[in-house]
Amino acid sequence: MSKKNYVIDTNVLLHDPDALSDFEGNNIIIPLAVLEELDSMKRFRDELGKSVRAVLRFFDSLKELGKGDLRTGVKMPNGTTIRIQLETRAKVSPEFALSLSSNKYRILMAAYVLYEKGEPVVFVSKDLTMRVKAEAIGLEVQDYENQKFSYDSIYKGYRSIELSKHDIDHFYKDGRLSLPNETFLPNEYCIFTSPEKSSAVGKYDAKSGQVVSLLQIKSDIWGISPLNVEQRCALDLLMREEIKLTTLIGPAGTGKTLLALAVGLRKVFDEGAYTRILVSRPIVPLGRDIGYLPGLKEEKLLHWMQPIYDNLDILCGSSGDEPNETLRWVTDSKKLEMEAVTYIRGRSFPKIYMIIDEAQNLTPHEVKTIISRAGSGTKVVLTGDPTQIDNPYLDKDSNGLTYSVGCFKEKKIFGTIFMEKTERSELAALAAEVM
Repeated sequence: MSKKNYVIDTNVLLHDPDALSDFEGNNIIIPLAVLEELDSMKRFRDELGKSVRAVLRFFDSLKELGKGDLRTGVKMPNGTTIRIQLETRAKVSPEFALSLSSNKYRILMAAYVLYEKGEPVVFVSKDLTMRVKAEAIGLEVQDYENQKFSYDSIYKGYRSIELSKHDIDHFYKDGRLSLPNETFLPNEYCIFTSPEKSSAVGKYDAKSGQVVSLLQIKSDIWGISPLNVEQRCALDLLMREEIKLTTLIGPAGTGKTLLALAVGLRKVFDEGAYTRILVSRPIVPLGRDIGYLPGLKEEKLLHWMQPIYDNLDILCGSSGDEPNETLRWVTDSKKLEMEAVTYIRGRSFPKIYMIIDEAQNLTPHEVKTIISRAGSGTKVVLTGDPTQIDNPYLDKDSNGLTYSVGCFKEKKIFGTIFMEKTERSELAALAAEVM
């Protein structure tokens, strides 16, 4: 089987700095325009800049890793050849109806030059528009799919099982039930029903191999009580300190952020299980720095963290422009920290309750960076809706939230709940259903 020539777009390397290791046994071609785009971003101090510098360091180390040079191709031990494509065309073919004044079209031209020579070329890009244009001029195209799990078949964290009324009664009596004919993932929730209309909810305990009762929550959590079985499972998952990573997935209005924040307040202020709450969310698409806004960091964050403050108002019973005594007590305690995702990198967070909201706008690499900041005793909660993505280079399958579920679903310290029922209001629920 002959080698293929994979021409790599800039956004692939930004999405996954290790992408050049994923085309084993083939030729990887990096157009010169890609290096120019990377060079223009290397001074960024956010996660984007970190990815760029990682890629550039990899190019610099190629002489030590393989044989040859970047002009003719560096042959790697795994059979891959990596080279920089310098060749362009002064006279553009009539079939290539794109202006070379743009870097992105110069990247396409590098692939088209090889195509004109009759070489097998595959253009790899995370940009849907670029893939469409590349296909229109005759190139074979691919999305970069190494860091991707199918959202349509995502693990939801719970299942419905029909049992006899006798078995459900036995579950209520003993608080546990063995189901040898069922195969569960760790911390998977079970919604039991019977033909006699009795029901129960339990969680699979991987250690005992049984489905056990949920935690008994004796009172509401900062005024919040679950309104449906999904929220009840989510609260149980959030309350369990042994589960270090939790994901809550679902459309707006299902209560993801509100529940996560409510449990955080209970665990920090009432129980002292964690030293403080850290709440963060992507500031803008692609994780740009918040320095474009005027004012101090706290003033810049206020705009992007307003949904968090809205939830705090609900939990603290505050209304109007002036915070009530409870809200002032929470904010003045120094136990609640708002931070931009940009500034999480490089820090370490021991014994923290960390909420990352809108995590679907993060790349898998960015989510990995965040989770790896967790120190001893820390719990990380990721919330978001993979069908509502602002990042132009991510989709419902390749974002960091979906990827986290796919990677961690078999781990004992992980749990997830897919929340589908909107409880914000009748209008919000109807909008989610019909629009």
